[in-house]
Amino acid sequence: QVQLVESGGGLVQAGGSLRLSCAASGRTFSTYGMGWFRQAPGKEREFVAGITWSGSNTDYADSVKGRFTISRDNAKNTVHLQMNSLKPEDTAVYYCAARIGGVSKVAITLAEYRYWGQGTQVTVSS
Repeated sequence: QVQLVESGGGLVQAGGSLRLSCAASGRTFSTYGMGWFRQAPGKEREFVAGITWSGSNTDYADSVKGRFTISRDNAKNTVHLQMNSLKPEDTAVYYCAARIGGVSKVAITLAEYRYWGQGTQVTVSS
C-alpha cells in the first residue's frame, strides 16, 4: 500500500512558476513508476508527466513539454513537478500517482496507475 500526499499548489500569475511535491509512504517507493495528472473543471483527468522508478526515463504531455520537469528523490520518497512559464490553461487540480513496476517505460494512462493522491489546486491567472 502506498499513500501519496501532494503539496505546493497555489495561485500564480501567467508566466510564473510553481513546484509541486508528492510525498509517498512505504518502503518500496523506489520500485514504483510515478506520474502527475491534472483535471480541469468539466474536463477529463489527463496525463502531464511521468518518470520510471530509477528516474532514467521521463515523458511529458505535448502541452507541457519544455515547461515542466518531473524528478524524483528515492532517498526521500518524493517526486516533484517543476512548472515554469505557466499559462491560464494549466489551471487544474494536479494529482500524483504511483504504479507498480515501470522499470523502463513511462505509463501515460490513468488505468496503469494504482495509487492516487488527493490532489492540489493550481490556479494561473491571466
